[in-house]
Amino acid sequence: MTGPAGLGRYIGRKGPAFWGLINPEWSLCNKGRRQSPVNLDPEKLLYDPNLTELHVDRQRVDGMICNTGHSVMFYLENGTKNHINITGGPLSYKYQVYEIHIHYGQQDEMGSEHSINGYSFPAELQIFSFNSQLFANYSDAVQRSHGIVVLSLLLQLGDLSNPELRILTDHLDMIKYSGDEVPVKRLSVADLLPATHYYMTYDGSTTVPACHETVTWLILNKPIYITKQQLYSLRGLMQGSKKNQGIAPLGNNFRPPQPLHNRLVRTNIDFNLRKDDEKYCPSMHKDVYYKANDWKPH
Repeated sequence: MTGPAGLGRYIGRKGPAFWGLINPEWSLCNKGRRQSPVNLDPEKLLYDPNLTELHVDRQRVDGMICNTGHSVMFYLENGTKNHINITGGPLSYKYQVYEIHIHYGQQDEMGSEHSINGYSFPAELQIFSFNSQLFANYSDAVQRSHGIVVLSLLLQLGDLSNPELRILTDHLDMIKYSGDEVPVKRLSVADLLPATHYYMTYDGSTTVPACHETVTWLILNKPIYITKQQLYSLRGLMQGSKKNQGIAPLGNNFRPPQPLHNRLVRTNIDFNLRKDDEKYCPSMHKDVYYKANDWKPH
């Protein structure tokens, strides 16, 4: 688990603005200069021709989906022989997928942690992985440089859901309260990803305390789709236990955008290709996918 148990209140005196004041070990949350999430401005992306295609292993995995009291998480089964690895792109090492987080809002206008051009999405799914070539486990890696990679998928409202996302959301009625968990079989992490080779990447942090600045973020250039019914199921989850009637909804469990502080956000999308260029591809043009309000179901 990447955050302390019970970190359910993202507003008030336990909210993100106070994390660095609550605990000295969380001081990076307030003082760090490479914090996440961030707002991604299409006009300020730097095209990097050296960014290659990402590779995510395709085998299916078992695990547990859990209501932690502060997030919905899917933990990959530790004993699995065939680990899911992420390689390529800006990565010099092999990263082993460890867990998946879902952040979402109680209304459609908010929920994602990253925003594009100031526009937020109803939810964001984050695939956490650790550097398995340098570190033995996630706990070691999260405290070290080049330790963690997170693939970020922005979720847009649509009529048809991503099928792998449905595998996760079909279990939500069984994890209504904090501490509830249920097994999930044969999830394909690779098939969660949208059909695009393009992404943005920057150096940042975990988005829960202790806000370790050891994360390479990869935000994919297309959303995946989530239905109104799936969002309704997410919004029915509670922060507390069944015994105390849940206390409050789990939603709005996102950290607001943090200052970029002159960090570069690189992309493998060449915006400068002309339409008459034989290599031109419409999906590489920022007007197609980077005006977030144009991200509509097709």
